[in-house]
Amino acid sequence: MIAQNRPCDEAIFTASDGTELFFRRWTATETAAPRVIVMFHRGHEHSGRMQHVVDELHLPDTAFYAWDARGHGRSPGDRGYSPSLARSVQDVDEFIQFVARDAGVQIGDIMVIAQSVGAVLVSTWVHDYAPKIRGMILASPAFKVKLYVPFARPGLALMKRLRGLFYVNSYVKGKYLTHDPERIASFEQDTLITRPIAVNILLDLYRTAERIVADAQAITVPTQLLISGSDFVVHHKPQKQFYRGLRSPIKEQHILPGFYHDTLGEKDRHLAFDKMRAFIDRLYAQPVQHFDYAEEDRFSPGADAYRELLAPPPRNSPEGITYRLLRYGMATLGQKSAGVRLGFETGFDSGSTLDYVYRNEPQGEGRIGRFFDKVYLDSIGWKGIRVRKTNLQKTILDAVAQLRAQQMPVRVVDIAAGHGRYVLDALEGVADIEQILLRDYSELNVSQGQQRIEERGLQQLARFEQGNAFDYDSLASLNPAPTLGIVSGLYELFPGNRDIKASLAGLAAAIPPGGILVYTGQPWHPQLKTIAWSLTSHQNNAPWVMRVRTQGEMDALVEEAGFEKQTQLIDEYGIFTVSLAVRRVNDH
Repeated sequence: MIAQNRPCDEAIFTASDGTELFFRRWTATETAAPRVIVMFHRGHEHSGRMQHVVDELHLPDTAFYAWDARGHGRSPGDRGYSPSLARSVQDVDEFIQFVARDAGVQIGDIMVIAQSVGAVLVSTWVHDYAPKIRGMILASPAFKVKLYVPFARPGLALMKRLRGLFYVNSYVKGKYLTHDPERIASFEQDTLITRPIAVNILLDLYRTAERIVADAQAITVPTQLLISGSDFVVHHKPQKQFYRGLRSPIKEQHILPGFYHDTLGEKDRHLAFDKMRAFIDRLYAQPVQHFDYAEEDRFSPGADAYRELLAPPPRNSPEGITYRLLRYGMATLGQKSAGVRLGFETGFDSGSTLDYVYRNEPQGEGRIGRFFDKVYLDSIGWKGIRVRKTNLQKTILDAVAQLRAQQMPVRVVDIAAGHGRYVLDALEGVADIEQILLRDYSELNVSQGQQRIEERGLQQLARFEQGNAFDYDSLASLNPAPTLGIVSGLYELFPGNRDIKASLAGLAAAIPPGGILVYTGQPWHPQLKTIAWSLTSHQNNAPWVMRVRTQGEMDALVEEAGFEKQTQLIDEYGIFTVSLAVRRVNDH
């Protein structure tokens, strides 16, 4: 092994679910402008095997951090297990936030180096959370692992359904990872190497990687991609597809001929380190790069995709016939489902439909109606909506706790509350809340929401009124001024940004400095065509056509209004986000 030239200290970082993750920290040996690099190890490995990266990059003015992912190295948990890949990605976000506090730097002072599975975690984090880091270096990202057994992936999925959780041992030997004899020997002898991987993580890895590669245009962070030319472990094609999709004006791809999968542990790794060092120095020599989202609702891949959805497929094309049959089925047999029937009556994006989806109690005409309703309620979009409700309620409670910690009154406004179920569920029984004001444009929603308030006996605390969520004046003049504003599931329904800017500006005018905005986003959705060409909106019964906003675009709109994002949650499918942002003092 390479001699440990720079000493490190060892510590524990506690994730939001209470899991204590082990990490190593190498402080800078020379004083300069803040530079911090956070490293994420390959699957099966741990932070100790990244010591040589710190030593051989020769960056004495840079601090380094590296963790042992949960279930790996000296971190706790069953070996190779995490509750989900999304949980591990959330760990990445929380660890980076911790590193910024621990090192006393801004997020923009941090760069990330990640390899293999670690690179998939990081690229997913950058896609889903849109952090404003300085840049990232991805080495041989495991977007598609080579499974040499035919039909291995569907077979694993079937076995998981039949057996539940089980583990798959890695077949990879050290000699297929690197040409370096010392690295081969250390890999085979290291007792902290984790050979098994939980089947849920292996399947999540494939699903998530496919999503991130297909939607790489959402990523605008400066990126260097290192591809091992003779990789026995992962495929090259999705790596190159991912790189082509990246929208950052600063990106570079390097193919390293003859390199095996352990790119940063190869015998000739100095070739990779020279490229990495030059990229790192270049990014730190210039200001943090901020992508310009000003015209994103007009000139972007998302805007182009939206315009494509406005043009249904030719009637007699295979795709056109498929969606005609789907619409016919929903208009006939589908009507036996109470949820489908409600969707056609009020709109599939209406407050009434969302309230029905939240309840998640299949109803319909007879057994077949209840069966259709269960299938409808179990669609991935509605599953994500229910997770969003859970994340909303948690974030609302976090916001209340934060306001109390600042000794600010808790006055809540939701500007498009639907029936208000998620707000009332979150705050019912919570002490020291001065007011809950729920607003909605729909008279039906106001009536239904007021009924929910009365059913819970909350008339003294909460009230429901009709209001336009895009009317700057009505929001800016809210009295008493709210300290917690909530916008859920609204902005996702509208393709343009002008009205959304007016709405956010109105909230910013009403909410005092230190107050909080909780807002949702939809950076990706797997059913955009099905929704656009099969379902109707509450807006004039027109087709429900959505333009997804990347998380970067949504955060930029919120920041422009005068808020600073602090935290975010996202469902395991990567569809719906819930974020918490604080009203900045200097913008009031």
